[in-house]
Amino acid sequence: MLGWTVGLLVWAGCNGSGDGGPPEVLDTHAPSVPGMLRAGPVSSSVIALAWTASTDDVGVTGYRIERCTGEGCTHFAVVGTQTGFAHQDSNLAARTLYRYRLSAFDAAGNVSEASAPTEATTLELEAPPDGGTGSDGNATVAGEVRLPYPTLNHLTVEWAFSGDDNANGLVTVRYRPSGTTPWRESLPLRRVPAGGNEGLSWTSRHSGSVFDLQPGTTYELELTLTDPDGGATTRTVSGTTRAVPAAMAGAPVKAVTPGTFATVTASAQPGDVLEFGAGIYSGFDWSRSGTAGKPIVLRGTAGAVVNGPLNVFNQSYVHLVGLTVNGRIRFNGSNHLAITRCTVNASASSGGDGIVTYLRAENAYIADNVVTGLTTWAESSLGVNGNNLGEGIAVTGPGHVIQHNRVTGFRDGISLLEDGEAVDQFSIDILNNDLRENADDGIEADFCFHNCRIVRNRLTNNFIALSSQPGLGGPTWFVRNVVYNPVHIAFKLYRGSTGDVLLHNTVVKNGDALGIYAGRPVAHLYSRNNLFLGGPGGTFNGYSSGSGRALHIPDLVTTNSSLDHDGFGSTTGELTGSWGSTRFTNLSTLRASTSEKSAVQVDLGVFAASVAYPAAPMTQYAAPDLRVRAGSSAENAGQVLPGITDGFSGAAPDLGAHEVGAALPVYGPRP
Repeated sequence: MLGWTVGLLVWAGCNGSGDGGPPEVLDTHAPSVPGMLRAGPVSSSVIALAWTASTDDVGVTGYRIERCTGEGCTHFAVVGTQTGFAHQDSNLAARTLYRYRLSAFDAAGNVSEASAPTEATTLELEAPPDGGTGSDGNATVAGEVRLPYPTLNHLTVEWAFSGDDNANGLVTVRYRPSGTTPWRESLPLRRVPAGGNEGLSWTSRHSGSVFDLQPGTTYELELTLTDPDGGATTRTVSGTTRAVPAAMAGAPVKAVTPGTFATVTASAQPGDVLEFGAGIYSGFDWSRSGTAGKPIVLRGTAGAVVNGPLNVFNQSYVHLVGLTVNGRIRFNGSNHLAITRCTVNASASSGGDGIVTYLRAENAYIADNVVTGLTTWAESSLGVNGNNLGEGIAVTGPGHVIQHNRVTGFRDGISLLEDGEAVDQFSIDILNNDLRENADDGIEADFCFHNCRIVRNRLTNNFIALSSQPGLGGPTWFVRNVVYNPVHIAFKLYRGSTGDVLLHNTVVKNGDALGIYAGRPVAHLYSRNNLFLGGPGGTFNGYSSGSGRALHIPDLVTTNSSLDHDGFGSTTGELTGSWGSTRFTNLSTLRASTSEKSAVQVDLGVFAASVAYPAAPMTQYAAPDLRVRAGSSAENAGQVLPGITDGFSGAAPDLGAHEVGAALPVYGPRP
């Protein structure tokens, strides 16, 4: 089964030569990098690979397949060659992760650069015929547990399984810092059945995240699988969160000026801090790497300005700190990059982008930056065909942390890549960002493979606030986000999105409070403790905001989705809408005819502060305080969610992003 795809740019590295010799020309042109390398398990001992063709000025002779074993491994060995575009790697160990990369060669012996790596895990050993697991397929057969790509504050948990045909297996989670005694509960893992969408596929697994951990800390996790039909087991695993990136202790600081830039940067070594003094620097390509614990730091001071694009391609452990860049920062193929406290002003000559990678990268830390685009907040700018330009922050690959940035005036504020460009988009954190006046999506979490965590962001005056178009099995987490005045919709769960999880979000908008007009099934949706409020709507650049319905999801797959303990309201005073094919006309029929048995009705009076209804969506509204009022219908109306609602006050958690009386989070750059 072939699953995750790798999107690569294709280029040729040619070195021309000519010496006036004989008529035959020496072939020194290497083939282009093979494209779209994919890997997926076939069995417990076989992984299948496929790719798209390389090009060469004479002709590609074949492809060299290299493999290494284990997450993050770097010591690759050749395991085969092919003349076609597929390979099966056999005699592998069960439940083992393998990484692969690929290069092309021609008849003259020229070899391309290696592709970006991709990875796959072999399946669980097949159970014996009697196996003690039941003959009807309802018992769970537990597979491998993985904690791929820890971030600073979260651990991703993936537990593969087979069987459980009647879908009643459950995995509960407890965790604690290693060496301590008391366990804490986390959310149960989400059960993700095998499936596929948009040319991608995934295998059966229990999947989830442990939230809000401390950086640089090792945790024990106790995972307990229960299944009434058999297969119950407990596994204890450990994982370590990443530390906040920092310069090497005692790092040498080397002064840089526009006049000495070339000389000083050419001699940079791992661990060095290059301090840019005041002056104008032309855009540049950075091509030196640091090492773990010894990053190369490029640090700006007051008055240091880079005019033009700053490119960091295929490097590791490089930190960009406090730089002002009039252009784009692009880090294609780079790992462990940190971009912090920079000011990035997009330019038309750089495509209007801010901070982007368009090739697979790993473990970037993008924090406390101010990123400003060229798109104006106007009706003509709205939507996919609007007059908009550029991605504020865009990434692909696993392990990225994007937090506390202010992103304004782009097509999309923060974005993952889509379709064939989407590569290993999992274990990604998008936290505490402040997003305003982005003309398509505020946060575009499209093609999230699993465990993208969109948490505690503030989104004000965006066309669409939060997008999952589509989620690929999930879970894709949307937790405690505050959304005010999304012109069209708050949540875009389109293109057959599967596995989205909505917890404790607050939405105040023009038109339908929660309207999802997908036209394709919205499957395995899980929603708890949210607050959605709308009112009379309108049409903006051809897009309707809705008529003021409280809830309208006509394409919801109600048999595998669960929504409850949410608050809905409309300034019309009515509570109408649809839940799949079911229609309701008031709170009583909503509760009686849907899974929203504990829903409550809300209005603008639910908030402690005075909150205006966004009647004119093209206004640049200030972000309001959307904390709920003590004594309102939203207080104590939520469901306890371990690891999410810890520390709530009162009889139960409150609805929406904030507990009554709690301090507001810091959105955007920290002081």
